[in-house]
Amino acid sequence: QVQLVESGGGLVQTGGSLRLSCAASGRILSITAMAWYRQAPGKQRELVARITSAGSTNYANYANSVSGRFTISRDNAKNTVYLQMNSLTPEDTAVYYCNAQIRTTTWYDYWGQGTQVTVSS
Repeated sequence: QVQLVESGGGLVQTGGSLRLSCAASGRILSITAMAWYRQAPGKQRELVARITSAGSTNYANYANSVSGRFTISRDNAKNTVYLQMNSLTPEDTAVYYCNAQIRTTTWYDYWGQGTQVTVSS
C-alpha cells in the first residue's frame, strides 16, 4: 500500500511564502515523476509543477502562472517532493495535491489527500 502525505499548507498574506511537502511511503520500488496540482473552487484541477529524475539529474517544468515564483524539488532518498511558493497572490488560493508515478508491483499514478493554501489580500 502506497500513501502520499502532504503538509505545509495554510493561510498567508499576499506576497508571502509557503513550502509544501509530500512524502511517499509504502512498498516503493521506484518513482519517476512527482508533481503538484491545484484546484481552486469552481475550477478544474491544473498542473502547477512537475519534476522527473533521470539518474542524478532532475528536470522540472512549471505552469506559466507560477514560473519564477514557485520551485519544485525532490529528495529521492526520502521519496519526498517539495514546492516552495514565493510571492503568493490570492489567485494561488486552492487545494494543492501531490501526484507521483510509482512502481510497486506495477506502475500506478498516486494522489495525496490535498492541502489547503489560502492567500489573503
